Amino acid sequence: METQEILTRNLEYEGYRVHSVSSVEEAIIILKNNSLDLIITDFKMPKVTGLDLIKFVKDHYHNLEIIMITGYPSIDSAKNAIKYGAYEYLLKPFTDHELLETIQKVVQKIKNRKNKQNNINDNNFMQFGIIGKSKPMLKIFSIIEKLKNNFDTVLITGESGTGKELIARALHYNGYRSNGPFVPVNCAAIPDSLFESELFGHVKGSFTGADYSKLGFFQSANNGTIFLDEISEMSPLLQTKLLRVLQNKEIYMVGSAKPQKIDIQIIASSNQDLNELIQQNKFRNDLYYRLNVINITLPPLRERTDDIIILTNFFLNKYCNEYNKSDLVLEEDIIEIFQNYQWPGNIREMENLIKRIVILAEGKTIKGVNLPDHMKYNLDFSNNYKQSLLDIEKKHIKKVLNHCHNNKTAAAKILGINRKTLREKLIKFKIV
Repeated sequence: METQEILTRNLEYEGYRVHSVSSVEEAIIILKNNSLDLIITDFKMPKVTGLDLIKFVKDHYHNLEIIMITGYPSIDSAKNAIKYGAYEYLLKPFTDHELLETIQKVVQKIKNRKNKQNNINDNNFMQFGIIGKSKPMLKIFSIIEKLKNNFDTVLITGESGTGKELIARALHYNGYRSNGPFVPVNCAAIPDSLFESELFGHVKGSFTGADYSKLGFFQSANNGTIFLDEISEMSPLLQTKLLRVLQNKEIYMVGSAKPQKIDIQIIASSNQDLNELIQQNKFRNDLYYRLNVINITLPPLRERTDDIIILTNFFLNKYCNEYNKSDLVLEEDIIEIFQNYQWPGNIREMENLIKRIVILAEGKTIKGVNLPDHMKYNLDFSNNYKQSLLDIEKKHIKKVLNHCHNNKTAAAKILGINRKTLREKLIKFKIV
């Protein structure tokens, strides 16, 4: 009891709020009625031991730190204390300095964790409705600030899932056209036979089934912004028509010989390398230069590791609120897994993953075992020494492509080669 009284007095002198109890039963009552950050427990106690208290706390109170002290040291007791969740293991007798130094370490750990969890609430990490504090994203924010009142055509490039539409919306809603419409068009989702009609509209009777006149996306976006997502999917014929729109600022409805003047900003995006498509005669060179007046290239998530924690917290908060699981938390190890993962599907992949694990979560903690197998450490027991280097290279390229969901840009990045070299190897190994 004397030790307990001395500890209580010393800690209160240092400014800590202390609840002093003499049994595990009393400690549990305090836990149920108070918000605590740290427990200091003895190993030897009547009826229920300090080790039992550690097990109970870790199963019922996530992020509550524990320091165990004991005058009966043993390797097993120390190993078990750490194994079951104690942050530190102190042997009696210890000095006031040793105890305070240990507590300060724990307090700093708690502060760091809370700062990480609260980062998402810091407005510095969200600009134009976009989350990011990494250097690549700060550069993007600077570009948006300069372009938001610009009326030139903008081309946004980057891998799938990096948030190209978010950038387009930021340019529109923070610029002088913000009162006008923002019309997103998924070029990859419109059949070639309907593309011209969908973009420019048609007049009644212009083709079979045209029972009435219909305005297209361009008319709908007048005095605002049209966002042509995945413009690389446009057919050569439509590319030619779009080039004329960019040059003359006018469109022709299908079935009409009368031009219509339009006043819109055109923002286009592509997840493919348009220069490569030009070399393959799949994209018009003159259209590319018309679109690429100003270029914004979005970095993949694997190059934004400083943003992974705040993005994770954002999506976790979003889906915990949506599915009424506000007490759900992630194990700290998961953040490390997320930071080391390549994210071939970028932010879209992260959002879908967190949504899925929130929906399927059992209990209050999302653990590493809840992650999909491809994010976990795997062992390879194959020892086929008869394989040639070419066979090994081919298999490795296939594995990386599969890991990246056939995203060749991401695969080339992992393999340490450029897309052209990867394409040559795919042809060489006949990998489709």
